[in-house]
Amino acid sequence: MARELGDVLHYFLDEADVGEASGVRGGGETEPVESTLPAAPVVGVPLGESDVVRAAYVWNLAVEIARSGASATVVAARDTQTEALWPAPGVGPLGAELVLSGARDLGELARTARDLASQRGRGRGKPGLVLVCMPAAWLARAAGPEDLPPWFLLFTTPDPRELRACYDLIERVLRGVPRGRVGVTVHGVGSIAEARAAFLSLASASERNLGSGLVSYGLLLDDLHVYRAIVSLRPIGLAHPQSRGARAVRDVARLLLEDAPRFGPEASGWQERG
Repeated sequence: MARELGDVLHYFLDEADVGEASGVRGGGETEPVESTLPAAPVVGVPLGESDVVRAAYVWNLAVEIARSGASATVVAARDTQTEALWPAPGVGPLGAELVLSGARDLGELARTARDLASQRGRGRGKPGLVLVCMPAAWLARAAGPEDLPPWFLLFTTPDPRELRACYDLIERVLRGVPRGRVGVTVHGVGSIAEARAAFLSLASASERNLGSGLVSYGLLLDDLHVYRAIVSLRPIGLAHPQSRGARAVRDVARLLLEDAPRFGPEASGWQERG
């Protein structure tokens, strides 16, 4: 069942602020989420060429996932533009890990992600997530369902051009995995009302034209601290832990972890064929 933005607003608001346009939920660490799956679920994150801000968001989400005590790995094909916004490959802040692959297509990237999901799920820490950053242009060249995980996270802003581009990605993903779970996080917003309108426009178009609902993974507020952290190459949760931006990233990470138990490779059937 699709989850609307309204279903997750309690993550981003104090009880007294529900219905307000500018509040976010305050304080508190992310509670560890238990998972009994032997392998870590894989989340596909399509990124456009030189999509450095969203690439930075992915790394920040990994750091917040690791903060919860779960394993968190970001996998990406080598790209000098996005690499400039990430730390050196290996284990970084709070145990979050970055793996850069020499993959030349989605098939190679998928194999790397599956291998890491198995290793990290059975290795250190609690099974968490493997976030695999996929060049958006590669989606059209996917050879088959084994190239695409059953779970995707897409980012968009409320800008009409961005919404159109996000819808095109949704269409590509669902063409490859018709029963896939597609989640959306709206970023660069100044209010909840703005995020809600953007999400609903995508969700209604997807339901109407593609026959598939979308899942809301909340919003990331337009916070100057976010951009300062990106420029300084520090996770916002460490650089500005009490900022609105940091709390929003933390809550998006929590929403992802809540859905993780359903999407391990064994649970979802995302296995290599051959």
